[in-house]
Amino acid sequence: MVRPLILLSNDDGYRANGINAMRRALGEFAEVVVCAPELEQSATSHALSVHRALRLLEPSPGVYAIDGTPADCVYVALHGKTRILPRWPDMVVSGVNHGVNLGDDVFYSGTVAAAREAALKGVPALAVSTPFDADMDAAAAIASRVVRAVLSHPVTTPLLLNLNVPRGYTELRVARLGRRIYHDEVDFRRDPRGREYLWLGGPSADSVPLPGSDTEAFDAGIASITALSLDLWARETDEFVTRVLVDLAPIL
Repeated sequence: MVRPLILLSNDDGYRANGINAMRRALGEFAEVVVCAPELEQSATSHALSVHRALRLLEPSPGVYAIDGTPADCVYVALHGKTRILPRWPDMVVSGVNHGVNLGDDVFYSGTVAAAREAALKGVPALAVSTPFDADMDAAAAIASRVVRAVLSHPVTTPLLLNLNVPRGYTELRVARLGRRIYHDEVDFRRDPRGREYLWLGGPSADSVPLPGSDTEAFDAGIASITALSLDLWARETDEFVTRVLVDLAPIL
């Protein structure tokens, strides 16, 4: 029997402990090909490098590194004919990411974007994240079980799943996206030559209480899996936009 083919990527880089733990876990039942950034690309979201050339490296058999974004890596692997993948993959997995991707994080996350790039092309995809100091092998183990379960069911619609695994998790549940409010700030500094530079982002984030959410589950030490939509149409805003267009009608 032909083993399923899984494309594995991330945003922490191909050397990261998380992606290597995931490769070991998936390798127990699947053929795994890694195509991941050469260097860390956290918080790059779904950026594609369309205005510069990319370099492809093969540090070891079945492991490819690209000096680009997570979305670049999945795009190249899927559309590079047989340069990286021997055939169309059965699934794409992104992670295990070093750091959780809860709630609003999915808009910024390079980990989620790698999975989203696959889902946009019709390949079932799973993003996996756990805290920086968590057991990567434990997160990879539960993620591999999710992958096995997905592969055992026919997928007829685009599938994008986001799995977050807290330290010492007690169970796994389905959850909706929560809200994470970051302490946003810009830190302006001066280098030794007096030139200004700056850092983006605050030191921490707080979860907004929301029943049934991934943030609620995480705070309770429960792993959560969230189905993400590729359809960003805000149906509930249509009525408002219609009223705006009525106001514009005389001048259009």
